[in-house]
Amino acid sequence: MQNDIKIAVLGGSGLYSMDGLEILEERWIDTPFGKPSDAIIIGRLNGIKIAFLPRHGRGHVHSPTDIPVRANVWALKSLGVFWVISVAACGSLKEELAPRDFVIPDQLIDRTRSRQNSFFEGLVAHVNFAKPYHPDLRAILLDAAKEIDAVKTHDGGTYVCMEGPLFSTQAESKLYRSWDASLIGMTAVPEAKFFREAEMCYAAVALVTDYDCWYETDHVDINEIMNNVAFNTKNVQTLLQRAIPKIPLGQESACDASRALEGAIMTRPDLISDETWEAYKLVIAHRVAR
Repeated sequence: MQNDIKIAVLGGSGLYSMDGLEILEERWIDTPFGKPSDAIIIGRLNGIKIAFLPRHGRGHVHSPTDIPVRANVWALKSLGVFWVISVAACGSLKEELAPRDFVIPDQLIDRTRSRQNSFFEGLVAHVNFAKPYHPDLRAILLDAAKEIDAVKTHDGGTYVCMEGPLFSTQAESKLYRSWDASLIGMTAVPEAKFFREAEMCYAAVALVTDYDCWYETDHVDINEIMNNVAFNTKNVQTLLQRAIPKIPLGQESACDASRALEGAIMTRPDLISDETWEAYKLVIAHRVAR
């Protein structure tokens, strides 16, 4: 199987419609966990191969809770992807983070209730998750974003991931503000967890779409959200065009994300079932002697 694609972009279906990107193919990948959110679009930008995966599927067919995250991670890993850039729309919990701004978050709070909590089932791995957005890839995204005069970019912030698909109550929104959180969204979990467990380097660009319901209005307007996402599509594409060439291809082994499973797998190899081994050998075979 082709495994020479080191960079993936996970986000909306319009991200790959950028100047200079040559679309090479669309590929459905069967995984032990079913099909990913959509066909993976493989393209080339300035000689660099990139995989694009619409998180919700084209036509927005997967709710935040139902995104097939395990399949998405496995499919990208099978292509050789290591560097993962997430692009996600978020609400703002701070007045200085205005709609149409960019935020490169550095922390995450999980407030989901109905989602898988680990990439692994049938074996136990205790993986360090202190920095859910990798500092090295964050720095690349931040540098690229700051080159774009048309958008204001903020360095750092805590993303609260809620269950959805409904938006927050005012009480919830005010609670998260009392925690000094910066952003609220629905897709970072379990995405960030699973990419870390799969020894992949993950960071995100958050597109601020609204002020959530703590602000002057008493509700979130979906039309406003979609208008702000559409407004920033070109700016996101410009960020990707500038960030991707800065990624240190060929230096994946120097990144500590590539060693996230070192010493983390607790389950004795002889107790890992054949079924579990077949499902996860893509990720664990180099860590478990069997």
